[in-house]
Amino acid sequence: MTSVKNFQVEQPATAERLGRGRFEFTDDYSVFDWGKMPDEIPQKGQSLCTMGAYNFELLEAAGIPTHYRGVQTDEGMTSLGLALESGTVPQELGIELTQVPELPFENGEYDYEAYFEAAGENYLIPLEIVFRNAVPVGSSLRGRLSPAEVGLDESDWPDEPIDLPEPVIEFSTKYEEQDRYLSDAEADAISGLASLSELESLAREVNDVITEQAERTGFTHQDGKIECLYYDGEIRVADVVGTFDENRFSYDGQQISKEVIRQYHKRTQPDWVEAVSKAKKQATEQGVDDWKQFCDTSPQSLDDSVITVARDLYCAGTNQYLEREVFDAPALSDALHAAKNL
Repeated sequence: MTSVKNFQVEQPATAERLGRGRFEFTDDYSVFDWGKMPDEIPQKGQSLCTMGAYNFELLEAAGIPTHYRGVQTDEGMTSLGLALESGTVPQELGIELTQVPELPFENGEYDYEAYFEAAGENYLIPLEIVFRNAVPVGSSLRGRLSPAEVGLDESDWPDEPIDLPEPVIEFSTKYEEQDRYLSDAEADAISGLASLSELESLAREVNDVITEQAERTGFTHQDGKIECLYYDGEIRVADVVGTFDENRFSYDGQQISKEVIRQYHKRTQPDWVEAVSKAKKQATEQGVDDWKQFCDTSPQSLDDSVITVARDLYCAGTNQYLEREVFDAPALSDALHAAKNL
C-alpha cells in the first residue's frame, strides 16, 4: 500500500513474466512525504483514476508503451470511455505488474546491488524521472540550481512562475525514505539494465503528450514525473501519469495541483512543516532511514471548508482536462477563485 493508493495483486509477477493487478485510488492525500494525512478529500480518488486512465490512453494512442490495462467496473475491465458512457466514474485502474525487490538499508546506505540481483530482467526501475517546463513557486529546483543553469537570463529566481526555454529532465530516487536528486552518473548507476538516455527520451515523449492535452484544454503544464518498469528489454511507463498529484498544472495563471494544499499547510501549520524539515535533516546527518522518528509534531485536520475547496479543485480540474462533465462540480474558474481566497 502507498500513501494514496491501495495495491491489489491478481497474478504476481515472476522473473519471466509480468503479473496483473489494480490500483485502488483512495481519497487520502499526502504532503511533505508524510504519508496519509488526517483528512480525506471526497472524490479525489476518482479524479486521479480518471485523469490517469485518460492520459494512459493518450500515451498508448501515441505509441508509448505503458503498463495500463483499463479501468475496473462492475462488468469487468474496460476502457475509460466505455466506463464513463455506462455511468461509472472509476476508482480502480488495471495494470501489469513487475517485480519490486526489497531495497536493503544498512550502515547508512542503500544496497542497490542487492536490489538488482533479485530483480533480474523484470523490475520497477528505482528512479523517478522528472520533467520541467516551468519553474513554479514551490519548485525544489529553485533551491538546487540557478536560473542560468537552466538557460534563463535571470540573476535570481523571480517571485512568480517562470517558463523554461527548453524542458529540463532530472532524476531522483524512488524508494529511499527521503527523495534525492541525482547526477546523471548516479542515476545511471541505479537504473540497472535500463538505458538512461532511453528513460530521458521517454520522459520527453510523455511530457509532450500531456503538455499538448493541457494546452488544448486551457491549462499550462508546468512539471511532472514518470516511473518506469523494465521487462524483456523494453521500458514501459508505470505507476500513474498526468494527474494533479503527479504533475503541476496552472489555469489562468493560478496553480491547480497538490501544491495548493502544500502551500496552505505552509501558511497555516508552519511549525509542523518546519519540524518535518528538521527531522529529515537530522535523519540524514545520523545516517538513518526513518526520519519521522525525529518529528515530534503531527499535522492537524483541515477545516471542512478547505476540504470542500480541495475537492472542487480536483473534480472541476478533471472535468476541464477531459472536456467532459465527469463530476458535479463548479466551473474551474470558480473553484480556483475559492482556492485563492483560502
